[in-house]
Amino acid sequence: MPIAAPPPMYAPPAPPADFGGWYLRGDIGFSNQQFKDLHNTNAALYAPVVSFQQTSTVNTGGIFDVGVGYRVNNWFRADVIGQYRGKTNFLATDSYTFTNAGVVTPGVDTYTGTKSEWLVMANAYVDLGTWWCVTPFIGAGVGAARVTIDNLVDTNTPTNGVNLAGSGSKWNLAWAAHAGLAYKINPSTTLELAYSYVSLGDGVTANSHNFNAPLSPYVWQVKNITSNDLKLGVRWELNTPPAYAPPPPLVTKG
Repeated sequence: MPIAAPPPMYAPPAPPADFGGWYLRGDIGFSNQQFKDLHNTNAALYAPVVSFQQTSTVNTGGIFDVGVGYRVNNWFRADVIGQYRGKTNFLATDSYTFTNAGVVTPGVDTYTGTKSEWLVMANAYVDLGTWWCVTPFIGAGVGAARVTIDNLVDTNTPTNGVNLAGSGSKWNLAWAAHAGLAYKINPSTTLELAYSYVSLGDGVTANSHNFNAPLSPYVWQVKNITSNDLKLGVRWELNTPPAYAPPPPLVTKG
């Protein structure tokens, strides 16, 4: 009785290679901003000050960005984004004492205004592995920010004086640190939830003037603007990995 030939042996499939490619991205979110200091470039204003303390708050603002990137492999990717950071109101208060005819007198200045930014940034990310379609990542970025300060009004309590400044803009070096989670919805679409710490540099107004007075050569400066951002984004892969069908089974003739 003839013995049947053993079934054909197949080589195991090769492991999938890391697949890179171009992608588009878009993000929306909100900013939680702060700045270190607001002051006038006229140093003579501060000469009689004996003690000084400043507090400030900035309202939450919207963030909108789009970008293009390249995924080198399953671990590393990079992109370039353009971002608009919406107008936010800010409030600052100076509490101080100053000498007035030899008498130490308390004073308060209250500042109101708005600010916004355009940001262009190149970012690099490291993906830390994938579990159940979720990939944690970290990253960093560097670029340029155009900070605009509008409608700054300084109201002085002891004298009821008012100082005004028009819109001014300034370009600065900007940098950011990122961390987040990415969820792959399908081979071409990934959803991101990300946190970013962003340093935007300084802002500056146009020349200031007292109410009903001519412009002075002095401006107001908003120093060291930073932000804690939370964003929700989507990445669209432009060239997803090709799907290979398994080879057909071999048929042997008996």
